Formats: sequence, structure tokens, C-alpha cells
Amino acid sequence: MRRLEPGLKAGRLDAADYARNFSDLHPPLGDHEALVASDRCYFCYDAPCMTACPTSIDIPLFIRQISTGNPLGSAKTIFDQNILGGMCARVCPTEQLCEEVCVRNTAEERPVEIGRLQRYATDVAIAEGRQFYTAGPETGKKVAVVGAGPAGLACAHRLAMAGHFVTIYDHREKAGGLNEYGIAAYKTTNDFAQREVDYILSIGNIDVVNGEMLGRDFTLPDLQAKFDAVFLGAGLGNVNALNIPGAQINGVVDAVEFIANLREANDKADVPVGRDVVVIGGGMTAIDAAVQCKLLGAENVTICYRRGKEHMNASEFEQDLAASKGVHIRHWLQPKEIAHHHGHCSAITFEYTHLENGVMKGTGHTAEIKADQILVAIGQKLDPLGLDSLRLEGGKIAIDGEGRTSIAGVWAGGDCATGGKDLTVSAVAMGRDAAKSINRSLAASAAGVTAVA
Repeated sequence: MRRLEPGLKAGRLDAADYARNFSDLHPPLGDHEALVASDRCYFCYDAPCMTACPTSIDIPLFIRQISTGNPLGSAKTIFDQNILGGMCARVCPTEQLCEEVCVRNTAEERPVEIGRLQRYATDVAIAEGRQFYTAGPETGKKVAVVGAGPAGLACAHRLAMAGHFVTIYDHREKAGGLNEYGIAAYKTTNDFAQREVDYILSIGNIDVVNGEMLGRDFTLPDLQAKFDAVFLGAGLGNVNALNIPGAQINGVVDAVEFIANLREANDKADVPVGRDVVVIGGGMTAIDAAVQCKLLGAENVTICYRRGKEHMNASEFEQDLAASKGVHIRHWLQPKEIAHHHGHCSAITFEYTHLENGVMKGTGHTAEIKADQILVAIGQKLDPLGLDSLRLEGGKIAIDGEGRTSIAGVWAGGDCATGGKDLTVSAVAMGRDAAKSINRSLAASAAGVTAVA
């Protein structure tokens, strides 16, 4: 292996290396491969895979439609429940959801490739621009959606189907939320996130206003005065701080920001990466950041997590993926202090931890790891800006079973709301279901009655 220069540096690899490293993690199935894969499904009448899917897609039906040579019909079955089925097919932890409970998932067999089959069908529909839905007859009702991520897009699409006019406000330059800015580049190649957004918006009756933020450019009362209903799907806008000495030194970067910059880079060779990188955290963001550092040419990448392997939020598949790319995962280490050389991080000291009566405690023993780049992935939290009047619970917007908040006429869903699970598919389900509740409420108000749960 060639010796790499220390410190942050762009262009560590050749152009061919970048193209290969950031190619599709799971190449799409071809027509024949899809037929073979679909033929493995037993089409269970009680379908445990459907129960495991947060959006309750009729999985046996869509696979049966693929097996009979009807991918467009299969795509409609998927989109009927999950209009972001294309992205979910790429990023859902299927190994923990539908595929984990597949009856063929045994010691002797592997599960049906539900995720790849879902991608096959939805890719066909999106590539052909096949729309299965149109905006419903206009109701004259207007709904504001804050946040153009999975929850907001799913909510807006369902509301447009019902005939309402929707305006989505998002503080970023492009719609898509974490699908656009927070997913590893090798999971969504060829600008798929934006192609999916365009597909969703093509139903009509949905406007997107970019660059405007709740609490900065407008308030919740402003929206309530202009619209008949409001849906909040703004996600988690803040990150947890690393409160240790040296956390503000150059070279210490938020992992979410790192992933977003990499996603938006026109050329991966323009993104600098360290030679010795340490990633702090144990979730999907930590894995995505660490793997991409290796793909950018970092020589040594180490994930450090304060608890054990079994406590990591990242799935076992993702942990194995990181290991296969050369990422070293170390457990029972909590960060204590970051050292620097001429104002740039040079090493980080960790304290070994253990569990004592179920409580994590430090042992007093430490270890130092060389690091010219440190990525912090210790979780995100709600940005309370503009949410003063809402009831919060556990650091999120409190909602009932229909997504209604403590303020009449305001709904919420996705990661920003209670019950949000940091999964695209869960956010889609919450946005979709809130839209149904909003539609019932608007219909009831139009009829001159008060909606009830």
C-alpha cells in the first residue's frame, strides 16, 4: 500500500478508484434475476413480512406480480402504501424487518430478497415515469408541510391525492431531507433521491419553497393563519455536542455534516479526508461516515463506541459491512480529551468503560488513538426553534395516535415526533397516516362537524 500523507487531504485516490468505491452497494436485479428471486417466495397467507413492514406493503402480492411479469403492477402495490418505496428499498434495514421474519430465513436458507425485489419494481415505474395517481378534485383546502423529508413528502403526496393544495417549506436548497443529505452515497447512486422527489411531486398540487425555516422566516401562527392545516415533519435539526476538552479543535467534524458535504460534492475527489480517522458513535450515521472515509482513501478508520457490540444501534449487517471495508470497530470506549498539533487534532484519549449493575461506568484506564480527523456521530435532537407553543415529550413533539399535536389543526410525524424511529420507512408511515387524519378533519370541517378520533 502506498504511504498516505498525514492530515486532511483531497484527491487521495485515482478517478477509477472513486468510481468503483462509490458504485451501487447492491446492484439492481436484472429481469431474469428478479424472476428467479421472486420465485422463491411462498406467498404466505399470513405473511409475517407484511406485519414487520412499518408501511404494511402487501409484500406477497407485489412479489407475485413480479413473478408473473408485471413489474408496473408490483410498483403500484408498493406505492399504494409507500410512495417512497424506491428509497426504502435501498436504505431500509430489511435484514431487521421484513427479511428477518421471512419463513425462508433459516439456518439452511437465506430469506427472499424483498428489498432488492422492491427496488426492481419501483425502479421500472420511476424510469418509465409511470404515474399511478393524480391530484384529486380540488377541495379548496390548503395545507402547509414543514420539512421536505420522507414524512413531509409522504404526507404531501397523500393530501394531494385527496384534492388539497399543499405547500412544503424546507430550509435546505433541495427537497429530500435525510434521503438527499444524510444517506451514504454508495446507497443512493445516480442522484436517485432527487429523481424520486421529482416523481412524487409530479402528481401536482404541491409547491416546494426552499430556503425558508420555521422560527426564522415564519412562525407557526403565520402558517395557521394562511392554511387550513399544518403538518410538521422537520426531522431532528440539531446534533448532540461532544462535551470534552478539544472538541472545538480543527479536524473535529459533525458526521452528519460530513456525509451531507460528501453527498453534495460534484466530485468525490474534492472531499478531504484524514489518514487516521476516528468516528465516535454506534449508529447508522457512524457506520456510513466511517465506511465512506475508507472509500475516500483514509488508511486507518476506527469506530469507537462506549458500549458493547450488542448495544449498537447500527444493524449487524451494517457493522459487518464496515468491517469488510477495513473499518476497525472498538467497543467500551468513551471519549475524554482531544489533543492537537498546531491547532489541528492529532489524537483522542478514551476511557475504557464497563457495566456495573446495568449502569455504564468508566474504569479509570485510558487509551490514546492517533487521529487527524474525528467525526462525531453521537445522535441528533430536535431543534426547538419555532416550536415554543407545542407540548414536547422526551425531547420530541408530542402527538397522539393520529399524529395530532397539542395545538388544534397542527399534526407532526417522522423523527421530530414521539414514536419516530430514525428510519425512512417509519417516517413515511407517520406522514402518510397523518395525511389521512388531516383529510378526515378537513372533510369534517367542510361538512360543518367536528372531527373525532
